[in-house]
Amino acid sequence: MKRQEFLSLVPALTSLSFADGSINDTGPTVVVPPYLKKGDKIAITCPAGWISLEEIQPAIQQMESWGLVVRVGMTVGKKDFSFGGTDEERAKDMQILLDDHSVRAIMCARGGYGVSRMMDKLNYTRFKEKPKWLIGFSDITAFHLHLERNYHIASIHSKMCNSFPLDFAIAEPIVQQSILSIKSALTGTSMKYAVVPQDQNRTGIASGILVGGNLSIIISMLGSKSELNTDEKILFLEEAGEYMYSIDRMLMTLKRAGKLDKLKGLIIGGFKVKPDDPGEEFGRTLYDVMYEKVSAYKYPVCFGFPVGHQKDNPAIKHGMKHMLTVRKDGVELVETSSTM
Repeated sequence: MKRQEFLSLVPALTSLSFADGSINDTGPTVVVPPYLKKGDKIAITCPAGWISLEEIQPAIQQMESWGLVVRVGMTVGKKDFSFGGTDEERAKDMQILLDDHSVRAIMCARGGYGVSRMMDKLNYTRFKEKPKWLIGFSDITAFHLHLERNYHIASIHSKMCNSFPLDFAIAEPIVQQSILSIKSALTGTSMKYAVVPQDQNRTGIASGILVGGNLSIIISMLGSKSELNTDEKILFLEEAGEYMYSIDRMLMTLKRAGKLDKLKGLIIGGFKVKPDDPGEEFGRTLYDVMYEKVSAYKYPVCFGFPVGHQKDNPAIKHGMKHMLTVRKDGVELVETSSTM
């Protein structure tokens, strides 16, 4: 994938007060948690895979350099096979942090698998009273979908603790930019991205709430109370470690579920595709399977956006309004407002 570049970032927008928290898919008010300032507290927890305290030290040091106070949750260092503690332990840790009004943001330490096993154990009553930023991607997509669908609360899709470089000063510029974009998003910068154009893009302009994340997780939420509503929205997708036939099957499921019918725009991020097994070649590219699913629609489509399991994975404010402009000479995604 070609290296992507960020455009400059512009000043923050004013956040809105919380609405009633009920599902209202026709015209919701977006709930923007308060942006962080120096001295605010950010907590780290493991709702999915396990990680050691030593491994999150680079993230702690970096976030402290931003002037934040870091609180380490009780699941950091816990291990129940591949999980960061038992389902009950992970749910308890997350519940404590959701309920604690002194915590202004929650950084998930890593992805993996486990969120769907514990998310229905959580009570969001106090969280709705005083929303805070929830940060992560991959398996954390489940939280992003749940918060947007049920409460219209914005969150941050970005790298997590396991992606912070050991030595920030000598890290690749694209890695530095991706990490610093988390600070920008948390502190109120209105995000703006520029993407190198690809021949396969479909041009056009779209405006709407930006939603999405990991394709496998989106599929796994269908039929649940965390199911993604895509009507009149800009959808972004990323995936890693799947065969092309599996990606095709998931996209076909999205199409059959009506999730591609009423989009305003479609953004295709990083897709790390597993090579076909010998003698089992699928014979279609990512572009082939994508266009097969959206050929009947007219909305803009962008390939190669910097989001996913890759070095260039900047912070994106999930659940907030953006404008997508796809031209032959370039692509822009701009956070435009906190309301519809």
